[in-house]
Amino acid sequence: MDTPLRQNEVTIEVKDVSKSFKTVQAVKKVSLTIHRGEFVGLLGPNGAGKTTLVEMIEGIQKPDTGRILINGMHWQGHQQEIHKMIGISLQETRFIDKLTVRETLRLFASFYQLPTRRIDEILDLTGLEEKRQAYVVNLSGGQRQRLALGIALLNQPQILLLDEPTTGLDPTARRDIWNILIKLREERRTSLILTTHYMEEAEYLCDYIILIHQGQILREGTLQQLLLKKDQDRTIEFTLHQEKEHFRQLPADQYLQLHWDHQQSRGTLQLNNIERELPQFFSYLQRHHLHLLNMECRRQTLNDLFIALTGRKLDDDDEK
Repeated sequence: MDTPLRQNEVTIEVKDVSKSFKTVQAVKKVSLTIHRGEFVGLLGPNGAGKTTLVEMIEGIQKPDTGRILINGMHWQGHQQEIHKMIGISLQETRFIDKLTVRETLRLFASFYQLPTRRIDEILDLTGLEEKRQAYVVNLSGGQRQRLALGIALLNQPQILLLDEPTTGLDPTARRDIWNILIKLREERRTSLILTTHYMEEAEYLCDYIILIHQGQILREGTLQQLLLKKDQDRTIEFTLHQEKEHFRQLPADQYLQLHWDHQQSRGTLQLNNIERELPQFFSYLQRHHLHLLNMECRRQTLNDLFIALTGRKLDDDDEK
C-alpha cells in the first residue's frame, strides 16, 4: 500500500519480531516499516501488544526473535547514535515536583548541551510559556503531558515514539496534544510512531494506520485504504424493543455480520451489499421475533472494521 511518504527512505524496520512474557506471547512475528517524515499509528485495544512492540523499538525490551533496525542500525553496538535520534514520551512521566517547568526543561536540555533558545522554542511549541515558573507538582494532567512531549522534542529527534500520550486526558487537553503534533507533522522532519486505542486520534494524526490485536497485525494502510475495502461497505446501527436483561446476544446468522453490545443495548451490522443484505436483515429479525426500536445507516469507521475482524471494539480491554 504505497503512499508518497512510503517511498521515502525507511527509518525503522521491524522484521518477524516476537516477544513473550512467561506464558503470554505479547508480540507474534510482527513486521512493519516506518518511513522518513511519516506519522504511523499503532491502533488497538489495551493489551494488544502495542506497548511491548514500541518498547522493543525503543531498545527497552529485547525481542526473543526477529530484528529491529533504526536508520539501518541495530541497537546492539549503536546505542549512543540511536539514542540521539529518538525522542520518547510514555503514558506517564515522573518529574521532580519542586522544579519549575523551565528548570525541568533546562535539566533535560543540559543532557544534550542545548542552548537556552531551544527551551524557549519548546515552551512556545507546547503552549507552556505562562507556566514556565510554575512548579511541576501544580500542573494539570494535560500540562504535564505537554511538558513530557516537549522534553521528547528537545533534541529535535528524527524519530518520535509516543505511547498512549492522551490516555486519561479530557477532550480539551487531548486536543492540545494533537495540535502540537499537527505542527510537527507539517514540518515532515520527524517520523512518528503513536500507540493509541482512540480511533479519532489515529484518524486525525496519522498518515498510515496499523491495526494490531493479540500481538499481531490485522490490517494496515492509510485511512482511505482501510475503509475502502470491498468487503467493508456500510454499517447499520440498531436498537431493539427487548430489554437488555432479556436479550444478551444476537442469534448467529451465517449470512450477516452481526455484533451485539449488551452494555449499550445496541447492535451493529456490517453490510457488503446493502441492496441484498438489508432485506436479509429484516427477514432475520422477523424469523427471531425481534422488533426494531431504531436504525441508522452510516459509513464504516475503524472501530467497525476492528469489530468485523475481531468481534470486539477498539476500546475493549485485552488480557495482556
